[in-house]
Amino acid sequence: MGRLDAVRQFNLLSWLREERRSRKLSLFIVFVALLLDNMLLTVVVPIIPSYLYGLDESAEMALKNHTLTQQAPAGAFHSIVSLYDNTVRTAGPNTTVSSTDPPPAPELPQNSSECPQSSGRLLNENVKVGLLFASKATVQLLVNPFIGPLTNRVGYQLPLFAGFCIMFMSTIMFAFSSSYALLFLARSLQGVGSSCSSVAGMGMLASVYTDDEERSHAIGIALGGLAMGVLIGPPFGSVMYEFVGKTAPFLILASLALFDGALQLFVLQPCKVAPESQKGTSLLTLMKDPYILIAAGAICFGNMAIAMLEPTLPIWMMETMCSKKWQLGVAFLPASISYLIGTYIFGTLALKMGRWLCALIGITVVGISVICVSFAKNIYGLIIPNFGIGFAIGMVDSSMMPIMGYLVDLRHVSVYGSVYAIADVAFCMGFALGPSIGGAISESIGFPWMMTIIGIVDILYAPLCIFLRNPPGQEEKIAILMDTNCSMKTRSYSTQGTYYQGDNMDPEYEDYD
Repeated sequence: MGRLDAVRQFNLLSWLREERRSRKLSLFIVFVALLLDNMLLTVVVPIIPSYLYGLDESAEMALKNHTLTQQAPAGAFHSIVSLYDNTVRTAGPNTTVSSTDPPPAPELPQNSSECPQSSGRLLNENVKVGLLFASKATVQLLVNPFIGPLTNRVGYQLPLFAGFCIMFMSTIMFAFSSSYALLFLARSLQGVGSSCSSVAGMGMLASVYTDDEERSHAIGIALGGLAMGVLIGPPFGSVMYEFVGKTAPFLILASLALFDGALQLFVLQPCKVAPESQKGTSLLTLMKDPYILIAAGAICFGNMAIAMLEPTLPIWMMETMCSKKWQLGVAFLPASISYLIGTYIFGTLALKMGRWLCALIGITVVGISVICVSFAKNIYGLIIPNFGIGFAIGMVDSSMMPIMGYLVDLRHVSVYGSVYAIADVAFCMGFALGPSIGGAISESIGFPWMMTIIGIVDILYAPLCIFLRNPPGQEEKIAILMDTNCSMKTRSYSTQGTYYQGDNMDPEYEDYD
């Protein structure tokens, strides 16, 4: 009875007010924001190529029919399609032809995801789809340099809530857009909202989790939201598109966005401006730091591989495997599941084994797995390569995201908005360059050669992560961090073990609870 009474007396609003300062609730809000952003990012992957192909094919058939109508002499017979009994009728004599017989007029569009009739038009979709996918990352790339310094001035809550509002608008536009121009606008608008959510969210986590080990674990959990969005998005989009329609998945995402926005209103109170107590290092200074650039490059090249796959793999599957609509999204499921596993495991393990080593192995595995993708003959042949890509990118992200905050603590002022703006810029460069150049490369030299090129680039970049093994710190920062009264703990790595800077420099091997 005691538990039943406690349940009856539980008030959600009162609990939210009491837990407003809780770090775990802030972590949950960032988790949901990243989940929503990346579900919207990936739910369009199986929908857009097939949808745009269907639009183009319908427009071409309508143009052909219009041309034939104008060219036909007076009194000529015209074909009429009966949707009631699936027959083709002529407007002249009482003649009815079964739809299985050769029709006298141009055929109706075939199912766009099952062996499309026009391979030339299908190859042209590579560029259109690539540019549309890249528009989000390109806009996000342009907005990020402004969001980072803005969070230093107004705090993290207001930009995070602004990101929710813009994301909601973008989701509604996706649901009801029926032209390439409107879809392009919706995707670009998503880039603005994503920039606000990711930069402010990661910066807020880095500011509330000051201990390096706790921060690594928290960012690993937040990246789990990103991973779940990537995991759920493609199969969710393909199944809903196949059996319900284009609008349904986006309306469900809009409902999720409303939930996250309401949670932010109650917990974070975004109407309040809360600037940082100290002035952070300028964005330009951080961009000149070679160690930050190496970490950012690892994020960029690691994610560029999956970014190239998103617009080109569905089209390649349609061309070579005659894949159905639902298969176009399910093909990404192994990568999504393994990314979720990788971020969860290496959120803590990367700190123990050395983040530089984790990233080095991850980028190498990404390169090898990407090269193996083009050897697949059917959807089952994609399982192992895509699993390897997702797991390896999880290793890279879960090790390089925390190290960005660590490098700021060690070498600059501990204000994190700008450095996570750089991390997000690197992420966006991968997702901007990947689809835009990937579609063009795939059209010109073919999908297999494109995968081989990006795989070799990743393998060649991997050894640069060795420089992150023991990055030097500024002398005054080291003096502060080694002060026994300083609450901030950071880590340095050596071959004998892991040491705290800020304690008595004793080896530390305890597990994180």
